[in-house]
Amino acid sequence: MKTILVADDKANIRNLVRDYLEAEGFRVVIASNGREALYAARQEKPDLILLDIMMPEMSGYDFIKTYRKERETPIILLTAKLDETDKVLGLELGADDYVTKPFSFLELMARVEAVLRRSSPQAGETQSGQTFFEFGDVKADFKRAEVRKNGTLLDLSCRELRLLEFFLRHRGEALAREKILDVVWDYDTTPLTRTVDMHVAKLRRKLEDNPADPRHIVTVHRIGYKFVG
Repeated sequence: MKTILVADDKANIRNLVRDYLEAEGFRVVIASNGREALYAARQEKPDLILLDIMMPEMSGYDFIKTYRKERETPIILLTAKLDETDKVLGLELGADDYVTKPFSFLELMARVEAVLRRSSPQAGETQSGQTFFEFGDVKADFKRAEVRKNGTLLDLSCRELRLLEFFLRHRGEALAREKILDVVWDYDTTPLTRTVDMHVAKLRRKLEDNPADPRHIVTVHRIGYKFVG
């Protein structure tokens, strides 16, 4: 049974989400503020966190900044904010997805299942076929979910591993941002293509000798990106 942490300062939202998720077969832990959520996350080690942005004692943003240094647990933001900048900030800090309040439980469940599916152990493995790739001084073993540069193991998130794998499986192809979001993020609504740009920038910083002048993950003007090498 998978465990989900629900952190929201509104008791009615926490309890409704908890009741719905428990009815779907999940074990649910609740928290009413950011610090309580951080404690619960450390103690319970949930499989997924549903996190409100605006909470007392510690905001959702500050929670992500702190917790992402410790674990890569998937996080879905529960946000009442409609400003795209707020959503982008959450994704840039390390959130995996977001749901805007008010939301339907069908939408929430679809997001929960999609994120859990992507973060399962199988998500780090490849489809049938090649599981080991090499380019420059980088070696990527997706069966082991390991990427090394000059022999040093890189700290890549599950999302970064999926993104790199997608690039490697489509070497030389010009990949549109929308296509990348479709495959790597599984979005079923209009996505934020800037999300791809932020994750590509992170990958470049970890993989490229000169991220400002990348040799492998190159920009294709007005389209997206192409992996070379």
